[in-house]
Amino acid sequence: MKVAVLYGGVSGEREVSLTSGQGMIEALTERGHEVTAIDFHPERANELLTLDVDVVVSALHGKYGEDGRVQSLLEMAGIPYTGSGVLASALAMDKARAKIIFAASGIRVARDVLIESRESIDAKVAEWGMEFPCVVKPAQEGSSNGLTIAMDEAMLREGIEKAFACDSAVLVEQYIKGKELTVPVIGNFGKEEALPVIEIIPKNEFYDYESKYTEGGSIHVCPAEISDDLTSEVQQAAVLAHRALGCSGYSRSDFLVSEEGKAYILETNTLPGMTPLSLFPDSAKTVGISYGELLERFIELALERVAK
Repeated sequence: MKVAVLYGGVSGEREVSLTSGQGMIEALTERGHEVTAIDFHPERANELLTLDVDVVVSALHGKYGEDGRVQSLLEMAGIPYTGSGVLASALAMDKARAKIIFAASGIRVARDVLIESRESIDAKVAEWGMEFPCVVKPAQEGSSNGLTIAMDEAMLREGIEKAFACDSAVLVEQYIKGKELTVPVIGNFGKEEALPVIEIIPKNEFYDYESKYTEGGSIHVCPAEISDDLTSEVQQAAVLAHRALGCSGYSRSDFLVSEEGKAYILETNTLPGMTPLSLFPDSAKTVGISYGELLERFIELALERVAK
């Protein structure tokens, strides 16, 4: 097929996207597809409206790539694309609003406070109280960009300013000490299935950008060495989150399991990383799905969605 791979972009996750895209380009070319590589930029958005391809494979992450904007252009152009549609992409990207949907669906979420303007910082800090440590992060960024673990009010306020430099809204969230798990989900509505759970053991104290994207920055244990009950719980929650947001094709949901054994969903990624170090390919490999086969499956699901 004629396949366009969108990668790069302008978000804080550009470097990750470049690596994901390069892996996709090489794998799809090896499998005989005619591949057009596009380092996407919003100023050249009109390029997407005139693409002559059978399908677009997206390796974009973050803003202007994973948040529904590119997806809306492809919808207008009538080009099938991998991953979720406009609404699901936008909802999943907004961590605060996604958590409202998760909670309404019965999935456990951490306590949080959303700060949507600098004028409201004092009131929101007072609302948060003295619960430390806490997590401070941009409401619509990924890959731990702009994230702070605040140990006191001074660090909380510094973290808020750091997060506001990345986004127009900031999420202050309960810090949960425990295991970090992630669950890939593949399939369109009604036919989704969870792949094996991965436990992430970061080299650093927290699973930060370095731990995620540096060779040896973290250890991935797959399948995770957890109880059958916990495995079932987070797999079911990941599929439920995928459905609740209206995701298509594939997604990956991240969880923290407290020392008391309670699993909390953190977020759902609609275009999870596909670098050589990424989690989704790791999990798929455990059940005998190669990187190239996984991409073919994503394409099949994209075409299936359009055919309905």
